[in-house]
Amino acid sequence: MKQLEFQEFYEARRDACLRAVLASVGDRQLAEDLVAEAFTRAWVSWQKVGRHPAPSAWIVRTALNTRVSWWRRRRREVALDGGHDVVDTTAVDTDLDPALLTALRRLPQRQREVIVFRVFLDLDTQATAKVLGIAPGTVTAHLSRAVTALRGHLVTADNPEAGS
Repeated sequence: MKQLEFQEFYEARRDACLRAVLASVGDRQLAEDLVAEAFTRAWVSWQKVGRHPAPSAWIVRTALNTRVSWWRRRRREVALDGGHDVVDTTAVDTDLDPALLTALRRLPQRQREVIVFRVFLDLDTQATAKVLGIAPGTVTAHLSRAVTALRGHLVTADNPEAGS
């Protein structure tokens, strides 16, 4: 029973979770690794995760937390040479527009997270606030700022009506 229920959840939500994590991290391979790790952890704790009010949000939050843990571990292991990771959005084969991914990467992390949960996972403000551990008003403020910034990045001077 547990295996069938988890398998149905995995098949139904994997792509949405992958798109959400990809929108946040901007790197296809990293997003796939993070989502795989999160689904593995979900399988181990499926009795708890299966009862979560938003299991997809649990997956995405776990994936994003895992990224932070990996980054912290790597930061201690590898001396930084001053270089920056370059995000390759040309190799992304999802239905996400590369220009959107680039614009999302320009947002502060918390704004990206709010976009991921509110837009990509379609959670309401209360659920997003609970998952992120912030106040509902903070979710609304971050969402507003993120949408304004995205609109500014994506609407060109040649076509200002495109954002309306």
